[in-house]
Amino acid sequence: MSKRDKEVKRYGLNLVVTDSASRRQKIQDDREVVEIGGQIRFDAAALDTYHYQGWKPVHHDLLVLCAAIEFADRRCARRLSQWSRLLSITVPVQQLGVWQKPKVQKTLRDALRQLTGDEWNITFVQGNGAPANGSRQRALPFGNGKEFAIAYSDGIDSRCVSGLYDRNDNAIRVRVTKSRDRLKKGERPFDLIPFHVKPKPSPENSVRSRGFKFAAITAIAGHLSGVGKIIVPESGQGALGPVLLPLHNIYPDYRNHPVFFRKMEALIEALLGFSINYEQPRLWRTKGQTISDYLAQPGKTLESVISTRSCWQQRWNARLGGKLRQCGLCAACLLRRMSMQAAKVSEPEDAYIVTDLASETFEAALPKNNQLRLSKTMIDYGSVGARHLKQLADLADLQDKQLQRNAFEIADATGRSEEETLRNLKQLLVQHAEEWRNFLSAQGKKSFINRWIEGGRHG
Repeated sequence: MSKRDKEVKRYGLNLVVTDSASRRQKIQDDREVVEIGGQIRFDAAALDTYHYQGWKPVHHDLLVLCAAIEFADRRCARRLSQWSRLLSITVPVQQLGVWQKPKVQKTLRDALRQLTGDEWNITFVQGNGAPANGSRQRALPFGNGKEFAIAYSDGIDSRCVSGLYDRNDNAIRVRVTKSRDRLKKGERPFDLIPFHVKPKPSPENSVRSRGFKFAAITAIAGHLSGVGKIIVPESGQGALGPVLLPLHNIYPDYRNHPVFFRKMEALIEALLGFSINYEQPRLWRTKGQTISDYLAQPGKTLESVISTRSCWQQRWNARLGGKLRQCGLCAACLLRRMSMQAAKVSEPEDAYIVTDLASETFEAALPKNNQLRLSKTMIDYGSVGARHLKQLADLADLQDKQLQRNAFEIADATGRSEEETLRNLKQLLVQHAEEWRNFLSAQGKKSFINRWIEGGRHG
């Protein structure tokens, strides 16, 4: 066994994705094998919503690659002492020559390394599965009036940002969820993620590769539609906060950072020969400002914002009285609640499981006489999330020179001057700090949230 193979075995994963049972039988070594149709499954109905004029085998190849990357990312646990892993994957593709181009391979490695902090070694082999271009291709059900594509989910940012920039139905909404949108009838393109990945076991939950999946799927939709502009809906706290304040011993989260999108643009250009531009119009706005700006538009209702979902908790863990709710405590829920308050939006009392953040203890904030199944990590998510929001607010007090490294990185990725970028970054942090102070003040000095941000979790 070579030195590299020993390192992969110790710190990573050697995965072979195959599209046929016969090929699986020929693999005799210690590599892990997963078959398309097994733990990686494509939904024929969902995939059919991508089969429009211009659909090519390379598009299907890109989806297979997304599934393989997600599988490997979730299948290989990170070690406490070392974030980075060595992930070697063999992927079957239809257009082998395209994927073997040096520029494609380089830009792919660059994008994945930036995104996940791992070393990726991806080998492409000729696939022998079913034809990738589908049983039918038809014209897209809209004319030439589309101007941008946007990844669309049940979250606040995608709901508000698509509403802010959609003029006369000029947006292509690409649903990046696993469930079909039941609110709209009729056949629609890009209706949901067309594959499911279920590694058994699945010990790693950081799943940074989701950023690659969302960016790649929206790029496919843009390419098929002839639209080179993709709007990233994330507001400033979510886009920049995870890089400004990485958790201890954890690689910064670049999923919505401009640096990652520049690398994805290079990959799509090399792979598809199509120029994509991921734009971030809310980069210098808080989520609260985004909600306020959305509601200021004619015809926008409070219900359209309240009906969104932000919670990180699994659905089985967020049911109370037979109703799916949001936990109200994880970092995503705390940011949501802070932003709703900043936008002067009052949510229903039953919106969250943990409703009363003014309680002196976490236990007192829980619903009484219930059979709620709380995960062991709920308190961890809440305490870490509260401290993160507080620490992000504290950055507003830093001197300019202490933010220059981050400003330089963002400026280089956005093509703006360092001075302008630093000024925008400071304004974002000041606005976040004001919203956070107001939110904390509304809970009262005895709130258990105050104890958490001071370092105590159990009072």
